[in-house]
Amino acid sequence: MSEFPVLRKPEAMMFDMDGTLFETETVLLPAYYATFEQLRQEGLYEGETPPEEIILGSLGMLLEDIWARVMPGVGERTIVRANELLEQLQIDRMKAGTSRLYPQVEQTLRELHRHGVKLFIASNGLEGYVKAIVDVHQLNDILDGVYSAGEYQTATKVDLVKLLLEQHQIERAWMVGDRSSDVEAGRQNDQTVIGCRYADFGDSHELDGSDVIITSFEQLLDVFNKAE
Repeated sequence: MSEFPVLRKPEAMMFDMDGTLFETETVLLPAYYATFEQLRQEGLYEGETPPEEIILGSLGMLLEDIWARVMPGVGERTIVRANELLEQLQIDRMKAGTSRLYPQVEQTLRELHRHGVKLFIASNGLEGYVKAIVDVHQLNDILDGVYSAGEYQTATKVDLVKLLLEQHQIERAWMVGDRSSDVEAGRQNDQTVIGCRYADFGDSHELDGSDVIITSFEQLLDVFNKAE
């Protein structure tokens, strides 16, 4: 592992969910194929299911932007139904015990919590989906807040993070995530950015502008322990 630069210790850390804490594909892909099967049965979609690489490459975006890439030109009724189906099918799979966090996520979060760091989720996902992950993987007791674009109706992650920081009066935080939207959210709110490069959903320049890039989640503790 390469030597990390020394950062200032944060009051709080804000975590993206998909591709950062949560192994999204453990529930996404089966739910994705089942969603299109149901859409076809309901007469809301025709043709083959779009390649899974499209939705995997879109993770981190707002859902409306994801669907615009996955099935461009479809009607609003189809998009609304696709949201409902995908969310519920993923939650069903979580409750069935098929979902996973990335290795060492819970242990690392609990250690940061023990050190007094306030921990938040900041996700572009739907409210029910994000909160189901937190509930199923029993993270509620160490989180100070769960923020999703679905609940707060924010147009960008920049806006979501700004709202979080203002509501909790936080001046110094680390934004931890795997997509360019996370980098942008941290940078535009004058916060430190920790880029996560282990999900492999984005391109090679996805994390440009990060203060530090980690290749496994537990490395976050090394960066924190060396911070001043």
